[in-house]
Amino acid sequence: MHQPAISHLAAEDPQIAGLIEAEAQRQFEKIRMIASENYVSTAVLEATGTVLTNKYSEGYAGKRYYEGQQFVDQIETLAIERAKELFGVDHANVQPYSGSPANLAVYLAFLKPGDTVMGMALPHGGHLTHGHAVSATGKWFNATHYGVEAETGRVDMNKVREAALEHRPKLLIAGGTAIPRTIDFPAFAEIAQEIGAILLADIAHIAGLIAGGAHPSPAGYADVISTTTHKTLRGPRGAMLMCKEEHAKALDRAVFPGLQGGPHNHTTAGIAVALREASTDAFKAYAHQVVANAQALAAALTERGFDLVSGGTDNHLILADLTPKGIAGKPAAQALDRAGIELNYNTVPFDPRKPFDPSGIRLGTAGLTTRGLTPEQMPQVAQWMDEAIVAAVKDDGAELDRIAGEVSDLLSGYPMPGYASE
Repeated sequence: MHQPAISHLAAEDPQIAGLIEAEAQRQFEKIRMIASENYVSTAVLEATGTVLTNKYSEGYAGKRYYEGQQFVDQIETLAIERAKELFGVDHANVQPYSGSPANLAVYLAFLKPGDTVMGMALPHGGHLTHGHAVSATGKWFNATHYGVEAETGRVDMNKVREAALEHRPKLLIAGGTAIPRTIDFPAFAEIAQEIGAILLADIAHIAGLIAGGAHPSPAGYADVISTTTHKTLRGPRGAMLMCKEEHAKALDRAVFPGLQGGPHNHTTAGIAVALREASTDAFKAYAHQVVANAQALAAALTERGFDLVSGGTDNHLILADLTPKGIAGKPAAQALDRAGIELNYNTVPFDPRKPFDPSGIRLGTAGLTTRGLTPEQMPQVAQWMDEAIVAAVKDDGAELDRIAGEVSDLLSGYPMPGYASE
């Protein structure tokens, strides 16, 4: 059952309570490998479910537009100070509602409509808010992109420099949503300095790894750092912006009043708790274990004939092209979900298929590491994935159900924050 208990909700709205309980059980019984998901601690769950949701707090600590901020100000200040200490930055803003508005605030702070921006192309691992055509950032700004090499699946920084010198973007973005390799922040900083651009490091996927010392940090290199607070950081669904002191006022104005009103105080509290957890030795060990699990899983998948983009991973994320397996990403992801293995279908670089029916799958090890799985279990996970894909090709539903039962049996021995077996 869900922990903390939702007895009041069950009495007031049993239909919603039942769906939440079903979701908690689903999360407990499946290997959750969507790279942007994780399990938050019970403490974070408790913080986000408090009376803080009742309070409006437009403005910033000490400069609010509503009264009654005595305790909210302290909570937000704690979150800010913890973020600054954990990531080694001059300034932090913990109010953005999510990653996309956080990135949009960077545009508002430094650019005018029509200015040139350069980020990683979405089909190569970038994010919608890095200037993709369907995003406001692609409609309102002149967007140009860099990508990975077909032969290596990696970014050639010399080509990034050449493109930057040609297009002269005012904003250069490092990072993305499906990048399995270490991001070279010093090289991006050197390019940004050469062309006089603002460098934005979007670390939404790797923030927890950076906090735990399992990935190099952009602090000291990037002018601005944006991140979500969930994913590898194991916080609630929210976002943060961090920057050098010289950019603090511009960023704060862009968030409020530029893009949003009052912050979600219950989320701010959850962020503060997650940042405290991320400062511990236990979290540092967790971050390194995430990478160890990903590399062990990548090796096991490679042994089973999976074609991994860039040949493997340096972080939590694996991107695989399923073309050699004779199946597209979408039906494979759907079959794996039935088999108790949750991930998402995903475009791979130079994908000939459409985004809603791509060739690949994307998976990550942050969630299964939180559950306590280790590299010892990764060959078994790879075996189940391989068997499920073979079953999907054969349309063998019974085989998928068999795998799901074995997955559930394995996970029954690994506790889940937010759920207690009855």
